[in-house]
Amino acid sequence: MAYLIGIDVGTSGTKSILVREDGEVVARATEEYPLLTPKPGWTEQNPDDWWQATQVTVAKCLENAGIDAGEVAGIGFSGQMHGSVFLDKQGNVVRPCILWNDGRTSAECDQITKILGDRLSTITCNPALTGFTAPKAVWLKNNEPENFAKTETLLLPKDYVRYKLTGELAAEVSDGAGSLLFDVPNRTWSQEVYEALGLPWSWAPPMHESTGVCGQISESAAKVTGLKPGTPVVGGGADNPCGATGTGVVKAGRVLASLGTSGVIFAPSDSCQTDPGGRLHTFCHSVPGQWYLMGVILSAGLSFRWFRDVIGGAEIAEAEKAGGDPYDLLTKLAGEAPLGAEGLVFMPYLTGERTPHRDPHARGGFLGLTIRHGKQHLVRALLEGITFAMRDSLELIKALNVPIVEIRATGGGAKSPFWRQLQADIYGEEICIVGSSEGPALGAALMAGVGVGVYKTLVEACDNVVEVVERVQPNKENHERYNEIYGVFNGLYGDVRERCHRLHAFAEKHA
Repeated sequence: MAYLIGIDVGTSGTKSILVREDGEVVARATEEYPLLTPKPGWTEQNPDDWWQATQVTVAKCLENAGIDAGEVAGIGFSGQMHGSVFLDKQGNVVRPCILWNDGRTSAECDQITKILGDRLSTITCNPALTGFTAPKAVWLKNNEPENFAKTETLLLPKDYVRYKLTGELAAEVSDGAGSLLFDVPNRTWSQEVYEALGLPWSWAPPMHESTGVCGQISESAAKVTGLKPGTPVVGGGADNPCGATGTGVVKAGRVLASLGTSGVIFAPSDSCQTDPGGRLHTFCHSVPGQWYLMGVILSAGLSFRWFRDVIGGAEIAEAEKAGGDPYDLLTKLAGEAPLGAEGLVFMPYLTGERTPHRDPHARGGFLGLTIRHGKQHLVRALLEGITFAMRDSLELIKALNVPIVEIRATGGGAKSPFWRQLQADIYGEEICIVGSSEGPALGAALMAGVGVGVYKTLVEACDNVVEVVERVQPNKENHERYNEIYGVFNGLYGDVRERCHRLHAFAEKHA
């Protein structure tokens, strides 16, 4: 039986898994690395930290599984999106990678929008946002001309690690689609965008589909990882398409609802559709010939973490004493409050918001507080508000007539029975839970399996490996009641937007 390796190059660390072709994970390893913040609002990492973490985790997987490296049929990658790795002509890193959550490029976003106008959305299917790669490249040109002059190649994070493993420069469609340098409808780099922004076209590496073989393990990489030279390495995918693949969301009608630090609604489409208001992202899926629409809320689990840290001191202490989880205690407390928290609504915009508001100055808050409300009402309103914000993205997707047959939930919102039912009731849709929790790393491994012929297609791979183990049905009465509350939530931020901006300006002025 063949083995596959999936490597997930994340923001907090790199995770590698060794998977049998039947889907059983036989070994896993994670290695963390630092996040650099040289200035307020800046976030960077050293690409060689990813490479070192890959060496360590792959070697650990092989050692812990006790298999011969020759049994590994292929290797796939998942990676954090939108980063910028600038390489010189010797293939060395020019400067630390500017990450997806770096906020330094507001002026460059305005510059890009002005230069390209309507062509930007026509070609890239997305607005210019500070997280994307293109604004970072323009920022380098504007602010570090010496480093700009040294640069010969621009890679995305996981593609740098693959380069270190194979010696081959390459990129793939799902990560490229998030760069704002990409012709999304035609699944290739956009020479027009490169040249309009004054970026050398020669920077663009060769483009592949996610399941395409991009190189083989080199002799030097084999020595430091324990892998066999010549082992095929595929393109892999960006973290969101890989996470979707790892849960079987590889065909139109299946939708992913991921509630982690941020919240993501991910809906595959067989055509390249876009939201006219630019509130949803349109990117290439790792499934050949498929795209996806995605809504992102910035503070999903992050809002819950804020609540735990600021208001949940008693639950933290109780969990430490009993060896439990404070989130479980807070969720149990939420169940003691009635649906709708007796008229209390929470806006989860603690770090601004992406979908649907596209507003970095959006602010959160509770509305409807009365003297009757206790902690149980606050935490229930918080969980409902996060889920309402996720529904905002679902409603935009439905308005584009993208089919929704089932919703597969992952992340913290899938682990809690209370939150699973809450999602079903608020969305008015069946919520499915899959047996695997490996997410992006599993998706990357399955892409490798398709690339080397272990599976014929990603759909076949997922149907063979990913199993739905639970289905949660919506309560019709609860859904109707939530529709009433959602009618308040849906228009709430528009009513207070101008005042949120004034509060932001006040805070900035008096910081």
